[in-house]
Amino acid sequence: MNIFLDETTCRQPLFPFTHTRHVADIRIGILTIREKWEKIMGLPVITDSNLKDEKCVIIKANIIPTIQTASQIIQAALNKTPLLETDEIKMLHFPWQIFLLNGYALIQDFETITSKRISASISATNTCLTPENIFIEEGAQVEHCILNATTGPIYIGKNAQLMEGSMIRGPFSAGEGSVIKMGAKIYGATTIGPYCVAGGEIKNAVLFGYSNKAHDGYLGDSVIGEWCNLGAGTSNSNVKNTGGEVKFYTDTDGVPIVAGNKAGLLMGDYSRCAINTSFNTGTVIGVCCNIFGEMPGKYVHHFSWGTDRYIFEKVLTDISNWKKMKGHEITTEEINLLEQLYSIN
Repeated sequence: MNIFLDETTCRQPLFPFTHTRHVADIRIGILTIREKWEKIMGLPVITDSNLKDEKCVIIKANIIPTIQTASQIIQAALNKTPLLETDEIKMLHFPWQIFLLNGYALIQDFETITSKRISASISATNTCLTPENIFIEEGAQVEHCILNATTGPIYIGKNAQLMEGSMIRGPFSAGEGSVIKMGAKIYGATTIGPYCVAGGEIKNAVLFGYSNKAHDGYLGDSVIGEWCNLGAGTSNSNVKNTGGEVKFYTDTDGVPIVAGNKAGLLMGDYSRCAINTSFNTGTVIGVCCNIFGEMPGKYVHHFSWGTDRYIFEKVLTDISNWKKMKGHEITTEEINLLEQLYSIN
C-alpha cells in the first residue's frame, strides 16, 4: 500500500516554511512528517503528484502520525470519512503550531525511534535524571553534561556532540551531526535539527536543519527554518509586556492571527540576522532575508536586505558561501525554486 501525502488544502497557511518545502518535510518533534510515516510504515511515502496512482491512499500532509494513530488515519482515508482532531490526532494548521505541538511530537517520535532498541552507553561524566528516558545513538559525544529527562525524553542523534557544561531538560532532540555549545541552557520542548549548532538559552523551539543559533542570547517559542544563522547576542521576545495575546501576520496584507500568550519568531529558510538583533513577539521573517539595523517589523518580506531588496545573484552567492561551511553546495533545484519565488515576490 502506497501513501500519498497531499498538501493541496494545507500548504498556504503554513507559510513561510512551505514556500521552500512540501508540508510533509516540516520537522516537528525529532522527525519530519514524511519521516514519521516512513518509520511507522516501513516504506517510502509519495508527495509528487506525478507518481500518484489509484492504488495510493491519500492522506492530508499536515496530519502528525504516531504508532498508535497511523492505522486509524489510514482507515479514515480509505473510507473517505472526515478525520477529527482529538487528544491523539494532531494536525498543523498554522506555522506556530510547530512549536506548540513539538513536545507531543517529540514524545511520540522518541517511542517510534527507540522502541525495542538499546541506547549507546551514557558516560559516567554526565549527571542524568531518569536515564531510562535518555537515548544516545552511536557516534554521539556527550561528556560532562546535565541531562534531565524527568520532564520528557532526551534523544541524541548519530554523531551529535554535546559540549561540556550543556544543561538539557527534556523533551529534547539533537539531530544527527548537530552541536550543542559549551554551557548551553536548553529547556523542552526543543528540537535541534540535523547539523545545527545551538548555544545560549533556548526554550520550546524548533530548528529544522543546518541552521545556527550558536551564541548567547534567548530563543523561545520559535521556529527557525533551514540554512539560517542568528548572530551572537540575538534574542527574541516571546511574551508581551502586557501579558496579552500574541498575533502573527501570515503576509503583509493579511489579518493577524492569535497564537496564544507565548509566541516568538518564525524564520523562513536561508535567512540570517546580525549580532545583537532583537525580535519582537510574533515576528515572521520570510525566505532569504538579511536582517540588520533596528528591530525589524513584525513581518519581513522575502528577499529583504535590511530595508532594501536582496539582489538575486547575491542571494545565490551568499547561500552558496553558507552551504560551503557545512560541506554542501546549492543545488539546481534550489536555484530554480528561489528564482521562481523571487519573481513573484
